[in-house]
Amino acid sequence: MSSPRVAFVAADTEPAHHALLELRRRYRHVPPKEAEIVVPLGGDGFMLETLHRYTPQRVPIFGMHRGSVGFLMNAYSPDGLLERLTAAQPVVLHPLEMVATNERGHQQRGIAFNEVSLLRESRQNAKLRVSVDGVVRIEELMSDGILVATPVGSTAYNLSAHGPIIPLGSNILALTPISAFRPRRWRGALLPRGAQVRIDALETDKRPVSAVADFTEARDVVTVEIRENRDIAMTLLFDREFNLEERVLKEQFAS
Repeated sequence: MSSPRVAFVAADTEPAHHALLELRRRYRHVPPKEAEIVVPLGGDGFMLETLHRYTPQRVPIFGMHRGSVGFLMNAYSPDGLLERLTAAQPVVLHPLEMVATNERGHQQRGIAFNEVSLLRESRQNAKLRVSVDGVVRIEELMSDGILVATPVGSTAYNLSAHGPIIPLGSNILALTPISAFRPRRWRGALLPRGAQVRIDALETDKRPVSAVADFTEARDVVTVEIRENRDIAMTLLFDREFNLEERVLKEQFAS
């Protein structure tokens, strides 16, 4: 069996750069646009950048950890890479799609493999109306914001906001408030992956709100619509002995 065409890319850090030089010295490689597998070297932030950069190409991604946080990365080792790639376990990711409308009626779109979040822009709490599949579920949420997270993203910002960790393959999304003031006891909801979420920002003249989908930010939004986009699929590759499903499960028992 012939080896796949591999491209190596690295974050702008010294450990990632050293790893890039080592791997390019030891293995045949091609430019990313010609690759069958892209190997990013860095942390989770660089992995997200790589996912977005190569979404149009739909090329599988096998990350190796050369950064600060490496939840989405495999352990770094320059040895036996081609064998690891051949044996790797695939995980298919479908991103969230955000359509944010601002006060002037301008729409901004973005995709998020982790989460779409709405955040207050001023000292005052955001005032938000939350609807799911056309039904208003919360008339007035006073909070620092709210987010919708994918299963992969459930261990990131969502977890820091005290949202639930979602096992991969569960076909659900997390809807999590950020420092809710009213209703104070609402802790969020679990939604089916096909849910259509709409967040309306209220009293935006004195309570401006921004919306962020991974790296895309929209300011002064009045309405944000969020859904999973099943037409987009990116494949992450993981070593079988410590795959992403195991990491998500293990995270639920972390102290």
